[in-house]
Amino acid sequence: MTYRIQRAVVIGSGTMGGGIAAHLTNAGVRTVLLDIVPSTLTPEEEAKGLSLQTKAVRNRIVQTGWDRVVKSSPAALMNKKAGELVQLGNLEDDFAVVSEADWVIEVIVEKLEPKQQLMARIDEIRKAGSIISSNTSGIPIHKIAEGRSDDFKKHFLGTHFFNPPRYLKLLEVIPTPDTDQAIIDYIRSFGQERLGKGVVIAKDTPNFIANRIGTFGGAYAMKYIVDNGYTIEEVDALTGTLIGNPKSGTFRLGDLVGIDVMVGVAHNLYNLVPNDESRDALLAPAPVQGLLERGWLGQKSGQGFYKTVKGANGKEFWVLDWETGEHRAPREVDLPIIKQAKKQGNLAARLRFLVNQSQDRGGKLIADTLLPSLAYAARRVPEISDHLYDVDNALRWGFAKEMGPFEMWDAIGLADGVKLMQDRDIQVADWVLALIEKGHTSFYRQDDGANQAYSPVTGEYEAVPSSALKIDLDELRSAGKEVARNDSASLLDLGDGVLCFEFHSKMNALDSEITEMGFKALELLKDDRWRGMVVGNQGSDFCIGANIFMLMMAAQNDQFDQLEQMLKTSHDLMQGMRFSPKPIVTAPFGRVLGGGAEVSLHGSRMCIAAETYMGLVEVGVGLIPGAGGVKEFVRRIITPAIKLAPESDPTPYLQRVFEQIGMAKVGTSAFEARDQGFVTEADRIVMNADELLGRAKQFVLDLAAAGFTPPAREKLYAAGRDGLAAMRVGVWMMQQGGYISEYDAFIGNKLAYAIAGGDLSSPQWVDEEHFLAMEREVFLALCREPKTMERIMFMLQNNKPLRN
Repeated sequence: MTYRIQRAVVIGSGTMGGGIAAHLTNAGVRTVLLDIVPSTLTPEEEAKGLSLQTKAVRNRIVQTGWDRVVKSSPAALMNKKAGELVQLGNLEDDFAVVSEADWVIEVIVEKLEPKQQLMARIDEIRKAGSIISSNTSGIPIHKIAEGRSDDFKKHFLGTHFFNPPRYLKLLEVIPTPDTDQAIIDYIRSFGQERLGKGVVIAKDTPNFIANRIGTFGGAYAMKYIVDNGYTIEEVDALTGTLIGNPKSGTFRLGDLVGIDVMVGVAHNLYNLVPNDESRDALLAPAPVQGLLERGWLGQKSGQGFYKTVKGANGKEFWVLDWETGEHRAPREVDLPIIKQAKKQGNLAARLRFLVNQSQDRGGKLIADTLLPSLAYAARRVPEISDHLYDVDNALRWGFAKEMGPFEMWDAIGLADGVKLMQDRDIQVADWVLALIEKGHTSFYRQDDGANQAYSPVTGEYEAVPSSALKIDLDELRSAGKEVARNDSASLLDLGDGVLCFEFHSKMNALDSEITEMGFKALELLKDDRWRGMVVGNQGSDFCIGANIFMLMMAAQNDQFDQLEQMLKTSHDLMQGMRFSPKPIVTAPFGRVLGGGAEVSLHGSRMCIAAETYMGLVEVGVGLIPGAGGVKEFVRRIITPAIKLAPESDPTPYLQRVFEQIGMAKVGTSAFEARDQGFVTEADRIVMNADELLGRAKQFVLDLAAAGFTPPAREKLYAAGRDGLAAMRVGVWMMQQGGYISEYDAFIGNKLAYAIAGGDLSSPQWVDEEHFLAMEREVFLALCREPKTMERIMFMLQNNKPLRN
């Protein structure tokens, strides 16, 4: 049977249910969100004369839940249009929609009986072949389906999303013994391709994979920290990015999650795993229990491990003192080992160094909390999963870690890790000892270029599954596929005649070496060997803009002739990409700011990750776009509107472009970037960033196969003096209203000049070079301004804009 999810029903509009419904609509799935009917009226409803039969009352609970989703920050919806795909209803009046759904997801109260009752109702009316799943994390999946029809059981499984569903990558799929393998395969594929998830297959055990391992690790560390008197500042300095965790570390993360949630999950797990040899570690230490009793639950209650205090220098983050039970001013962390660890290099080197520094206070904390967690993960296999890669993926995707437990153990060294554990009387799983006895030295290995992981089930190494669309540039580099390289950029052979232009400067900031490599790429494309090119990389962000330090130094040294030439060279590269006779697909993701956005705009097409934050933000450092950004928005927004209606007033379109650039608007998803004009309908949006380069490569091949030809050169609309005056009136009004500073207004007037195409006496149709010349003129003029230099310096020192 062929499965296809076009309509979904989510039952339960709480935080998780609403978030799941939102993310389904992000993926373009029409979704109905249902919840119970209230049993009593609110005072406000009574005052309005409403009754329990009024539709608004009957949908009050689901409407409240959805309103919370729409207002959530960070946003659950990728753009406002996605929310239009959601229909709200209740479980009495609208339950019939279940009969039309391809996928029904239950996200109601964590109690078995209500879930079973709901499943009985669903079983009565669901259409044959529809998929039913539960998002539970604390109730055995197979029990929820007890008593249901054979077809229901065949199509039923657990789908455990992580909160918030849009942002956390992990989706744990939990089949029962009755679940059809075709359903497991389809949901895995749908989750990866349509929802952009990292999918792991978990066994039907308490808390599945990520929360089982993560809860133990967090609870064990918390007890150790309290018992050994480590301060909150010390712990968060040690347990963040230094060891591959999010920068929030241990205690800031606890406050974000909620101390009640953190302790509650651990306590529930304690009750569910009576045979777990380490369950006593799940019980919260007395000081943490004390926070619960006082209602200090973290960020949501205003205080927890941290408390925000208004001090003499502004906002201060005071920390809990374990001895007094009160918050105190933070102290400077005196742990030299942090700097020593950073000098070791990458994460693997840092971990090896830290776990072997047990005589140091910081090293001892890392070794004594990390090693028990790694050993615990091994003791849970194959109880919770048959595959080490699923365990590692679950921890990385569920908690935004750089490495999973077995990857970390390999980094430390398999045998070295065992010795460190045994020295501390930590129980090591029998299968790990057997692995070493066989002469193996790692959990993972490479075999003929393929990644393999050891299987405790078969006692052999097995292939690590990977999407055919996933491309690893470092692996290609290791395989000799790098065609050219300098310090900031490379060209790699992606195969099938597709070249990749990769940035790898610091933060992927644009510089002269990237520009140089770009021209080399255009030259190489002339060879018949190449069918086209992808502009993409695998850094933490696609590109944060130009190297503004280099700009500042040039300006301060009066090197304006060199700056002008640099701008001209940049424009030549962008135009070379735009009019390339072979297709060039840009593949932006993450932060794509300033020059990064301009690079993205100049490909033949864009293949963009859904989670992309794109904007022309140059005004924040006192400049305007200088690599074709103004020209592109004139071309994309203003020119088509005037061509369509030559007698129309251009002011609304001029104002739209002015506000987009002048207010440094950043789209918070690829869909918002499309609404703003960066992304066109001809471009492709990719939900799973892991597949971005592979899909961009395929886009190049599709364009080449379709007989790609470059766009014709066109004339652009220059509004001239009248349009410039209209925009300047807007700038004056904003300054008079106190919304912008005097220098903001100065920059705004310069930007308006560029957008209008200069002080032309009347509107004209001009070539693209005219607008590029405007960009260079204004950009260079702003570089001569002391206040622009102040803005650049402030950004470099503080990583935020100055409004001088």
